[in-house]
Amino acid sequence: MLNRIFKLNDNKTNISTEISSGMITFFSMSYILVVNPAILSSVGVPLERVFTATILAILVGTLIMALAANYPIVVAPGMGLNSYFASVVAMTGINYKTILATCFIGGVIFVFLSATKFREALIDAIPSNLKYGISVAIGLFITFIGLKNSGIIVSNKATILALGKLGQPTAYLTILGIIIILILLVLEVKGAIFIGMVIIAVISYFMGLLKINKIFGMPKFDFSFVYNPITESMNVFQLGLYGIVFAFLMVTLFDTTGTMIAVANQAGLIKNDKIVRAKNVLLADSIATTVGALFGTSPTTAFIESSSGVANGGKTGLTSLTTAFLVFISIFIYPLASSLVSVSAITSPALIIIGSFMMVNISKMEWNDITESFPAFSTIIGIPLTGSINDGIAFGFIFYVILKITKRQWKDIHPLMYLFSILFLIQLIWLHS
Repeated sequence: MLNRIFKLNDNKTNISTEISSGMITFFSMSYILVVNPAILSSVGVPLERVFTATILAILVGTLIMALAANYPIVVAPGMGLNSYFASVVAMTGINYKTILATCFIGGVIFVFLSATKFREALIDAIPSNLKYGISVAIGLFITFIGLKNSGIIVSNKATILALGKLGQPTAYLTILGIIIILILLVLEVKGAIFIGMVIIAVISYFMGLLKINKIFGMPKFDFSFVYNPITESMNVFQLGLYGIVFAFLMVTLFDTTGTMIAVANQAGLIKNDKIVRAKNVLLADSIATTVGALFGTSPTTAFIESSSGVANGGKTGLTSLTTAFLVFISIFIYPLASSLVSVSAITSPALIIIGSFMMVNISKMEWNDITESFPAFSTIIGIPLTGSINDGIAFGFIFYVILKITKRQWKDIHPLMYLFSILFLIQLIWLHS
């Protein structure tokens, strides 16, 4: 039956390989079950809500990915997007429910784009250098958050930022966690990030930093929406939060597309330079984003950690179905997960290491042409220094159009870039005047 559903013979794989690959993927990406609640609960989203919403979003997206697309890709709340969500709430003072509504609206739009050809036009409109720059910038943003949360980097009136007190437990445990994870990665140990988090959690427990009263138990399930989507969506439009909606939409779109291409190519799922069943893949992510936003989590994306399962031989949806099953079982360890959230040294190494992974796109960027390099550069420094993915993207778009027009390279500017740049310029003047 499984062979027929997932076409195992056609993909030259078998049940044992697919299940073991799904297990490897789970241990590679399971850190999100702790990190995502830690980030979102810090700005007021109830911890139980985030935990269950995270699992629900993973299950919805990954099951669609497994059964409709037959892909070995897991969908989960994206790193960077959750940090951006927290920073928007913290910097604007807007209620988290309204910001969740921006994610919901972005998800609905993403569903529409995934079902039409406009998605391809939207992706093609953004210059490659800016796409790479956005990924690099988010990596720096995530890394900075990990360094700040751990106390390795602190605020300083004279120099703005400075090295913190490395003798503090949170700081030196974070550094130890980074070293352990890096060693495991060098040794090509599967689930290196997860194992590193477990080791630091054990050390924190014996140091008295981590208090665990209970390991097994279930969160209080509340399947009502965190907010009224109609009321909060109206608030989004009244407050003019179009840029935030756009930022969530763009990053999710490009993140998913990039990951999808990378993992699909690795699994041999690209035929004649085209991704097989690409529409179903994007629909899986967009539907998960929409559902997750209603229940209490930031947008989802195709998880790059899916590549760990593919590297083990996973080629079909049975791999991602196995991962989804293990995520479902994770519901029963809510008390443990909620305890781990309280110690930033457990989650910070993951943020820093994942940020470093996203630097790979620097090597793909064009640096010799200033009309290409400076817009990307402004995005790379804009996102981490302003704490806003939206503002960083805005800088890149605006400078790109200005510089290309100045050089009279009209043909290099997609018509949608003019529209986006004008909207971003209006937003920057309006929100920051």
